[in-house]
Amino acid sequence: MSKILKACLTLSLIALLHLAAGLNASAKDEPLAAWQPKFDPAQAEYTYLLSNIAHPGIAGIGVGYKIRDAVWEKSGGRLYVDFRPLAQLGGEKDVINKLKIGAVNGMLCSSVAAANVSSKLGLVNLPFVVDTFDKLDAFRSNQELWDEYSNAAQRQGMLVLDITGYGTYGWATTEPVKSLAAARKTTFRIAQAPVNADIYKAWNLKFTVLPWPDVPQALQTGVITGLDHTPIVCNITKKFNIAHHFTRVDYAQGLFVHLVNKRWFNKLPKDLQQVLVEVIVEESAKARVATRKQQEEQIAAAETAGVRFYALPDRERAELKALAEPVYAAWSEKIGGGYLERVRNLLGD
Repeated sequence: MSKILKACLTLSLIALLHLAAGLNASAKDEPLAAWQPKFDPAQAEYTYLLSNIAHPGIAGIGVGYKIRDAVWEKSGGRLYVDFRPLAQLGGEKDVINKLKIGAVNGMLCSSVAAANVSSKLGLVNLPFVVDTFDKLDAFRSNQELWDEYSNAAQRQGMLVLDITGYGTYGWATTEPVKSLAAARKTTFRIAQAPVNADIYKAWNLKFTVLPWPDVPQALQTGVITGLDHTPIVCNITKKFNIAHHFTRVDYAQGLFVHLVNKRWFNKLPKDLQQVLVEVIVEESAKARVATRKQQEEQIAAAETAGVRFYALPDRERAELKALAEPVYAAWSEKIGGGYLERVRNLLGD
């Protein structure tokens, strides 16, 4: 009996050691461990389920956790912002559909995907319109233009509460691209958005539309040799491990549009509506400031790691803008009301 008992105890000890090792590994591998709330969400009367596909290390995404904590404090624990980054609730097109029916309450939606909600929301992705941090600030601070933009999703049952960013668009490539001639030998991955396809057709550049999770393998296998994105995203998500070159085209600001289901929002008590909107506006403004700094930091970090950065010559940027004129005309008609023209007049060149 003593031998059997010893064997059982030994097996139990081994099982416990394996379980402990598994738990430690899970904690170590948990990518969101650092962002867990320091309060008990179960106490909340209301929950705001907020989705995003990207990594919270990006300032324009990490804002979701800052909103969560500030709303909890200002609401006295009545409203919990259950923020789910890293595509926990699905890809953007899927989540947009969930948001329409109220299965998800809110979404930090990339501006490229937001064009699928309303053509007006796609305005910010048109080339050389909202292409600098200063222009973004000017656009957001013009109340008349902002009100029109923020109401653009109402027909889809959504409200636009604010915007954050993820930097300035250019080209991450596996080979140096210092000119349009070199760019035309490159196959770019672009986002699943109609405005981006129109731009690349007008620019006469080779492109393919791929879901974001497919990008690393496509770069490694040579299916694509370039990526249309920002330095912040390329560095934080390790795309520079494969694409060691970046061309500063600086043609658009990458944005996250904060969408909320209108029906859910209207059912929220008035005082909590006010708390939620005030916090989102305050924290989004801070995040836009942080994004400017983060872009500089991520470029410096990438350069230190050996990534080479190039500036597309001004004359070639001007050529891209001229080639995009048919795109401006087509999207001005889609957007309607002379809105694009008013935005371009405000922001200038």
